[in-house]
Amino acid sequence: MAVTVQEHEHVEAAGLPPRRGLKRWTAGGWLRVLWLAPLAFAFTAVLVVGLRVAFRAAQGADKWHTAGFGSLNPASGNFFSFPPVELQVLIVAWLVVVPLAFLVAIGGFDYWAYWVSGRPTRPEDHSGHGARTWKDYFRINTDHKVIGVQYLVTTIFFFVAAGLMAMFMRAELARPGMQFVDNNTFNGLFSVHASLMIFLFVIPAFAGLGNYVIPLMIGAPDMAFPRLNALSYWLLPIAGFTMLSSYVVPDGGAFAAGWTNYVPLAVQQPVGNVFFQMAVQWAGASSILTALNFLVTIITMRAPGMSFWRLPLLVWANFATSTLVVVATPFIAGSQFFILFDRVLHTHFFSPGPEGGYAIAYQHIFWFYSHPAVYIMMLPGFGIASEVIAVFARKPIFGYRLMALSLMAILILGFSVWAHHMFVSGMTSWLRIPMMVTTMLIAVPTGIKVFSWLATLWEGRIHFKTPMLFALGFVTMFVIGGLSGIYLGAIPIDIHASDTYFVVAHIHYVLFGGSLFTIFAGIYYWFPKMTGRMYNETLGKLHFWCTFIGFNVTFFPMHWLGLQGMPRRVSDYSERFGDLNFIISIASFFLGASTVIFLYNMIVSWRRGEPAPSNPWRALTLEWQVSSPPPIFNFDEIPQVVGSPYEYGVRGARHAVLNGNGAHEEVAEPEKVRVH
Repeated sequence: MAVTVQEHEHVEAAGLPPRRGLKRWTAGGWLRVLWLAPLAFAFTAVLVVGLRVAFRAAQGADKWHTAGFGSLNPASGNFFSFPPVELQVLIVAWLVVVPLAFLVAIGGFDYWAYWVSGRPTRPEDHSGHGARTWKDYFRINTDHKVIGVQYLVTTIFFFVAAGLMAMFMRAELARPGMQFVDNNTFNGLFSVHASLMIFLFVIPAFAGLGNYVIPLMIGAPDMAFPRLNALSYWLLPIAGFTMLSSYVVPDGGAFAAGWTNYVPLAVQQPVGNVFFQMAVQWAGASSILTALNFLVTIITMRAPGMSFWRLPLLVWANFATSTLVVVATPFIAGSQFFILFDRVLHTHFFSPGPEGGYAIAYQHIFWFYSHPAVYIMMLPGFGIASEVIAVFARKPIFGYRLMALSLMAILILGFSVWAHHMFVSGMTSWLRIPMMVTTMLIAVPTGIKVFSWLATLWEGRIHFKTPMLFALGFVTMFVIGGLSGIYLGAIPIDIHASDTYFVVAHIHYVLFGGSLFTIFAGIYYWFPKMTGRMYNETLGKLHFWCTFIGFNVTFFPMHWLGLQGMPRRVSDYSERFGDLNFIISIASFFLGASTVIFLYNMIVSWRRGEPAPSNPWRALTLEWQVSSPPPIFNFDEIPQVVGSPYEYGVRGARHAVLNGNGAHEEVAEPEKVRVH
């Protein structure tokens, strides 16, 4: 089977013309951020304080006191002091206005503002499209490839930050007793750690990989809405730095109610909890906008001949994931808004009281998003594993159509299992059995995928490159995580293991052993395409084995700890768990050190790695049929898709034709040959 790659001369648009004088400070970019963001900060403070002064002057001290806002009055000498409940109002205002001002300053709304103002349409010169220097990665850019790299680099930053918090936690847990931090600081560490890993690493990292490769895979020149795509990315660092900023709040520090943010604890937490609620809104908005963009791109921008049954499985996975995001994410956004209203406006949606707030309702709403979110964090990984395994086993995907349909089955069934997280919450007892049944049922389409990967590997010519190692590591780790999930889906076992370290082990085998391994597989697999450089294969394999060993020694013993009764989310524990926790802590530091190998390999290889050929893996999918990195608009000619993307080992098979003369030629049915 021959794989040919079209090489062309690429004509690129000139970059942005240099601005001078006052225009440098008023044009979209970091110079405008330097004065507009502080101005918005000051304006918001003046507005909130002014409204506070006006309200207190109009109501008087007695009415102010009875309203629950403190007993201060204009004659007390402390007129401008802010009790915590009032500080929340100011912080919420800052967390809305200042990020919006940042987006305006960086240039996120410049084109739309120009259009809304009624001025003549500006001709598109594509000066804000594509990366010509490293500076282009630090501004608004409409090229999906640049945005994909922006996503990945940003998410790796938050991954490292969350990992350092995990190191602090394991240092504290190395021995019984309190060593380094107090209880509330520990609660803040695991809350911010989990929130960053989920909302700022796993979900957007898959969005970054998808942003880069999916338009290429379907033969599109870009995403359907390039400017919306750029805006979606810039919402992400706002969410991440909002979470990290909670550490500097003077009243109580970081939010400390866990990534689940259960009520009534979330309502009673110090002011830092507001940062979680606002960060989730920004991250959720980014996810929804990105998912809508993916759906429109996949449905409307496929190359000629690219039917749904010729889509690569990563595109199928992203299609299912994007549908999940659009349907489910508004539920967590709404739940966090309701908590914010309970805190700031003194409503009683969830907080118990005479008005009848219903705390269990919060868990139903939260998990109606958060269990589908598990598949939001897994389905793209399934797609990546399918791409990598087919290429490095040199065999067609076994049961391609069933693999695609199983993704859609998971999409549907994912909304029917949320309450298995609530077996011990006090919810209505009759709901337990149906949720246990659907939990067992959703294992069927997942099992189809595992057996399909194994059948694809069977008798294949397997090449154990770094992407393949991580893909195989994912399959093994995900099976362990899935089996422990079957146990937790059974009501009697869940009652015993709930809120123990067994749950900690399960979620890490699913999300670390599952999601993270496939993210690493995807980064290594498409690194030559993204950078035009080859990574160091020896360092890549060293990174895998250090990660694989460190991960298993860290998290596998937690199953035993949980079944022996060690509760999760505690900063101290019984002496009898001390020795095993010490081993786990040492292994966790070894696991953290493996990330240093990855970062070194990526940075050095990007700068000085060997030049990558256009198709180093001899893959068939469209992104490998153009140069590395690809042209600014991906393809110099419209590709014509003529076959399956996985016909490895099939003589004469072609996925697409890229030359203009042969674009509409009939392609003979390929001859199938046996792979030994």
